[in-house]
Amino acid sequence: MEETAPTGPGTRLPARENRAFLQRAVRFMAVEARIGQFLDIGAGRFTAGNTHDVAQRRVPQCRVVYAGTEPAADAHARALLTSSPEGATGYIEGDLRQPREILGHPRFTEIIDLDRPVGLILIPVPHVVPGHAQARDNVRELLAALPSGSYLAASSFTLDYNSPQQVAIARQTIARDQPEAHPRSRAEFAEFFTGLGLIGPGIVPVSEWLPEVPAHQRPSPEQIALLGAVGRKL
Repeated sequence: MEETAPTGPGTRLPARENRAFLQRAVRFMAVEARIGQFLDIGAGRFTAGNTHDVAQRRVPQCRVVYAGTEPAADAHARALLTSSPEGATGYIEGDLRQPREILGHPRFTEIIDLDRPVGLILIPVPHVVPGHAQARDNVRELLAALPSGSYLAASSFTLDYNSPQQVAIARQTIARDQPEAHPRSRAEFAEFFTGLGLIGPGIVPVSEWLPEVPAHQRPSPEQIALLGAVGRKL
């Protein structure tokens, strides 16, 4: 019998692989690309290994702003958002559909210097915007505000690796359990990186982007159902 596709990026295996991709991408930007400031939109609930944890562990001076729809008001979240003494970390309310509000927020402008390159993190975010054209335009607006040398790291839910039978089952499951998830094709996902120089293997399943484990230990693309890529603004 043919396996069904994962129900979406929130399931355990895709979520684990997506978090690992985030950490590799941030580490690359902070260490290899020497990016010293990050805007992470849609980070969700904070756990260990967030963007500021990874970046400031390697480069303590890194400055990070999170934008999300869940207020980071409780004591646990505040503890997880503690910055290194040399750097800075902040949280503002906002989402991908409101780029101007994010870019104009006083906390953002206090921490982030738009005269220097920024690492824009959208992991996994583009699939939460219902219309692809809107998501694409929102990403382009954000990138337009960032200087040359900035980076975009993004991942998005996809059904490209699944059979027609798996896709039909997955769409029924998504409609019932995850109506906020809107799968993107590889061609649609590639539009977020138009005009950027892709890093490493380009657009691949998140587990295949500069992997740190042997191929035989990595899950299959249909198990992950998440595309990922990192690009540099020229």
